[in-house]
Amino acid sequence: MARSTARPVVKLKSTAGTGVTYVTRKNRQNDPDRLILRKYDRVAGEHVLFREER
Repeated sequence: MARSTARPVVKLKSTAGTGVTYVTRKNRQNDPDRLILRKYDRVAGEHVLFREER
């Protein structure tokens, strides 16, 4: 099955300034704005906000 443009691959970058990134997919219909998730930052050693990069 082909990948659709409705679920693009996005890169999430840590707001702690450590340079850690996560790669995930999002649904454009449900989340048209930039995605913000609270995930674990290995360098900072704690959970921080990760924002979608473009």
